[in-house]
Amino acid sequence: MFTEGFRIRDQFATHFLTFTVEGWIDIFSRQRYRDIILESFKFCIAKKGLRLHAYVIMSNHVHVIWTATEKSLSDVMRDFKTFTSKEILRSIADKGEVESRREWLLYMFEFFGKRTNANDKYKLWSGNNHPEIIHSVDFMKTKLNYIHNNPIRAGIVQNASDYLYSSASNYEGKGGLIEVDLLN
Repeated sequence: MFTEGFRIRDQFATHFLTFTVEGWIDIFSRQRYRDIILESFKFCIAKKGLRLHAYVIMSNHVHVIWTATEKSLSDVMRDFKTFTSKEILRSIADKGEVESRREWLLYMFEFFGKRTNANDKYKLWSGNNHPEIIHSVDFMKTKLNYIHNNPIRAGIVQNASDYLYSSASNYEGKGGLIEVDLLN
């Protein structure tokens, strides 16, 4: 029943999505992994027709509001998750990078990989993205506030626009790390 309730029924409608790291592991406590997410956003915007409306990168999950314009939303999500997973795991394994949790992280992501039917040795992202179609202006505002207030609820910042890895500052006209397609 749960998985039936959260399915993408319109591949080109605007959706609120959540990408959760397996085991809620705090992978995005490192800047280089957050930057991989931003680079993948940029690539998907430039090459896959993604419209990124809002985002926040928390320590163990990412919330976004996306619209697919060229490829299906499912295809864009698959490509985004595949690329970011491979790049983050490559960066973790790179002995030239400082990563105090390298062995533990690889062990944990391998553990999650063994619990799936996929052929991947490691599994970074959980399978459910909890897609919710943005069906009204009120719902859109609710989700925008939810995304942008996530760092406040986590006790990281007092003002949403002070959190660097979020689109909150874009919505306040201050710019941000990445350009977003603002919702009205």
